[in-house]
Amino acid sequence: MRYLPLSNQDRADMLARIGVDSIDDLFADIPQKARLNDLMDLPRRASELQVERQLSALAAKNVPASSVPFFVGAGAYKHHVPATVDHLIQRSEFLTSYTPYQPEVTQGTLQYLFEFQTQVARLTAMDVANASMYDGSTGTAEAVLMAHRVTKRKKAVLSGGLHPQYRAVVEGLADLADDDVVSLPADPAGTEDILAQIDKETSCVVVQSPNFYGQIVDLKPIAAKAHECGALLIAVFTEVVSLGLIEPPGAQGADIVVGEGQSIGNGLNFGGPYVGLFATRSKYIRQMPGRLCGETTDADGKRGFVLTLSTREQHIRRDKATSNICTNSGLCALAFTIHLSLLGSKGLRQMATICHANAVKLKTALASVAGVEVLTGAYFNEFTVKLPKAADAVVEALAAKGILAGVPVSRLVPGKAELANLLVIANTEVNTDDDRDALVAALKEVLA
Repeated sequence: MRYLPLSNQDRADMLARIGVDSIDDLFADIPQKARLNDLMDLPRRASELQVERQLSALAAKNVPASSVPFFVGAGAYKHHVPATVDHLIQRSEFLTSYTPYQPEVTQGTLQYLFEFQTQVARLTAMDVANASMYDGSTGTAEAVLMAHRVTKRKKAVLSGGLHPQYRAVVEGLADLADDDVVSLPADPAGTEDILAQIDKETSCVVVQSPNFYGQIVDLKPIAAKAHECGALLIAVFTEVVSLGLIEPPGAQGADIVVGEGQSIGNGLNFGGPYVGLFATRSKYIRQMPGRLCGETTDADGKRGFVLTLSTREQHIRRDKATSNICTNSGLCALAFTIHLSLLGSKGLRQMATICHANAVKLKTALASVAGVEVLTGAYFNEFTVKLPKAADAVVEALAAKGILAGVPVSRLVPGKAELANLLVIANTEVNTDDDRDALVAALKEVLA
């Protein structure tokens, strides 16, 4: 097929239709200081050996999470992923597969996505789950848009315990869509009165549990008030392992449940790729974004799998599409499915129990350190402490001692003096007593 470039007249016609004089005008919103006026001064070429050495030197600057006591969480958690998971997902039929546009020839892909949906629906105690989202943050934003479609309202109330990055994604989309967002102030102590913010104009209320600060939130009274006002409750989680112990959000009245599935089957991977989980009630299924795989029988009565629902603009009229910007994270969803299948319900509960027990040990030990105040009451495997000095400086000092102590709240919520001394600490099944002893001893030295 020949490549036929646009003519000068074609370009002129398009610019006139858009209403600008030149192509440069299309970049007017980009500050001059952020633009490149010429090619960057980079080496034009290098040998394979030179490139390998240079990249190895850059990689050596990273500190692998497995090499030091590691207590970083705040939305991405270190768990043990069995070698079986990587072994299976790297099989060529999985690793190279793509979106199942032709169900008749992608039965294997559709089957594991069907199993994935079943697992997510059971974990969350919801009626139906889709075939995954990019991650928890974009899934949360999609959930808000879905709630607007269902309720025909445009006001979302965001809890002060919602992860700041999730909040930012929701606010970013709302700004472009001209929707209303009520963002409550940061709530590390878990004292906000979110019920007072829900009214007859509210489309949805977004609450995370365990929240960004580690606090487990009772969703039942929030769900009751939301439903009384005709609004939906969107329940969010960032640590999916918590569902091994905590009452699932569906059982607490949530209408949409969304979160991050990275903890099961997927490593930290420097921040991605991850896998967003999305589930809802059956009555809202046609407003759900993404794909839904279903089970059926063929003409011969044999079990088969199909795309039951596909609401993308490729398949239906754009103005009716509910997921123009989302897709499924197929390989990450497969890793999730394999790991959870290996664990089973008993294994997940055991894993969650160990995580919580380890967190209890660490919280007890930290509470005895002079100047350290534990702020979180009910928690799963993550909690917030208040230090006698700036948390970012303490974290840097501990990193110099070979301990990654957690995430300073100020890193994700900058410019708030009252949050400067707060540190979010996570403890999973991979942390040992030696790790906890090392953190406590080093913290005492830094705070002395």
